[in-house]
Amino acid sequence: MDRTTLHRLFDEHQQSPWLDNLRRGWLHDGELQQWLDRGVRGITSNPSIFQKAIEGSDEYTEQFAALLADGATVEQAYWGLVTTDIEDALALCRPLYDESGGLDGYVSVEVDPGLARDQAGTEASARHLWDSIDEPNLYVKVPATAEGVPAIEQMIAEKRSINVTLLFSVERYREVMEAYIAGLERAEGDLSAISSVASFFISRVDVEVDKRLEAIGTDAALALRGRAAVANGKLAYAAFTEAFSGPRWEALVERGARVQRPLWASTSTKNPDYPDTLYVDQLIGSDSVNTIPDSTLGHFLDHGTVSRTVDADLDEARSLLADIAAVGVDFDDVAVVLEDEGVAAFEKSFDSLLASLTQKAAELS
Repeated sequence: MDRTTLHRLFDEHQQSPWLDNLRRGWLHDGELQQWLDRGVRGITSNPSIFQKAIEGSDEYTEQFAALLADGATVEQAYWGLVTTDIEDALALCRPLYDESGGLDGYVSVEVDPGLARDQAGTEASARHLWDSIDEPNLYVKVPATAEGVPAIEQMIAEKRSINVTLLFSVERYREVMEAYIAGLERAEGDLSAISSVASFFISRVDVEVDKRLEAIGTDAALALRGRAAVANGKLAYAAFTEAFSGPRWEALVERGARVQRPLWASTSTKNPDYPDTLYVDQLIGSDSVNTIPDSTLGHFLDHGTVSRTVDADLDEARSLLADIAAVGVDFDDVAVVLEDEGVAAFEKSFDSLLASLTQKAAELS
């Protein structure tokens, strides 16, 4: 296959494009393999993705019925459906994992979103998913809530690879990187099999900040719309380069440690007035990942710009966020609201899907 803009992202800038979607049909009709051939280097999922996949297809009915017939509860059957898709995707991505020396080829599955404020429950769920699926290219997703951060450290100390999700602020991101490094320091022996990414959400920041700027309504406020998310991401990347340097980190590198790559999440453009590849074009840099919905991947393949951008104009990014604060937007509150909304959205998807499956179970019986 011809070299695409996705291949160029990795070859020229060491950024790994991943696919932020998963459907059972894609696993069997060649669609996912085609994405890998075009340059995709990993797959992420979440409760909302599985809700759309399972509710929007009859492809799960036969397995669901069989699981129920074997005595599974509706929730156990749900996890059976999810695990099957994740295991099939892991097998598809395993050659890339091996070829890249464990850098890419990962597939992510999220712990029960109802446990986002429960450290012990999150740890137990993460252990169960990791042990039951038992593949080296699995990432278990753990939310970066206050309760999730110590769970992340514990899972890394136990040598389980983690995708940290629902990051919105640079301050919380620093806590997550510290948890990763502290977990590595606690882990015994060789560290080279431990991998992690930190999913820093992008477009939702512009949605929330723009809403607040429009409510303020002054010319100065309105002129700042559509710029906060990229600036926030750039400052997150600057924090990343700072955290993974110096004597403390070098001591871990000697034991085989890998950096916890920042992963740009929520990178589809929500506002149609903004360029459809905005959150890909403007956050390109080495040792990073961008997980991208298939529609946005298509746009980037067609007309994306491949150029290092993530560490350009850092002073301008800092100045912009200062200007946003000056007109009256509390960025700390933005992060709190977005974290709460993110947790609630995933929990709602999970609960809605279980309700749909409960209804289907009644119909099947």
